[in-house]
Amino acid sequence: MKKILVVIDMQNDFIDGALGTAEAVGIVDKVVKKIRNYPADCIYATRDTHGEDYLETWEGRYLPVKHCIKGTMGWEIRKEVAQTMPQALVIDKPTFGSEELVQRLLEESKGEEIEIELVGLCTDICVVTNALLLKTKLPETKIKVDAACCAGVTPESHEAALLTMKMCQVEVV
Repeated sequence: MKKILVVIDMQNDFIDGALGTAEAVGIVDKVVKKIRNYPADCIYATRDTHGEDYLETWEGRYLPVKHCIKGTMGWEIRKEVAQTMPQALVIDKPTFGSEELVQRLLEESKGEEIEIELVGLCTDICVVTNALLLKTKLPETKIKVDAACCAGVTPESHEAALLTMKMCQVEVV
């Protein structure tokens, strides 16, 4: 069985930038350690990606904070995280969930049985969305989330997202 790690949006803006939190800063070293436990060719990463027109988008009207603007320092994956996964397949996504990620992992599952683990930011937005998209398309695949390697917008919303994923048969460790 092939074990795959998906690193969700470990970008500067979500760690200590425009939408950063102390909890996000606190998981960086744990995520780096987790990445080191996976073979280089078994790591995928997502990168929240917006344009200068972000505030005019549907999402921007509900979250009016410019963040992860393509090409900016805030858009980049945190240096120590990126350095730990130089061969990762990085997928830019314009919204919370990545259909491309799901499609790639669906294809990968056709060749052999896989297990998927997710870590990253934010538990209550992008992590939960990708976990549920993956569970929907790969219902017989073990999908898990390492709670210690995730952080939410608030500690309370982090816990609520973990509960939601548990209820939808995503294993939370």
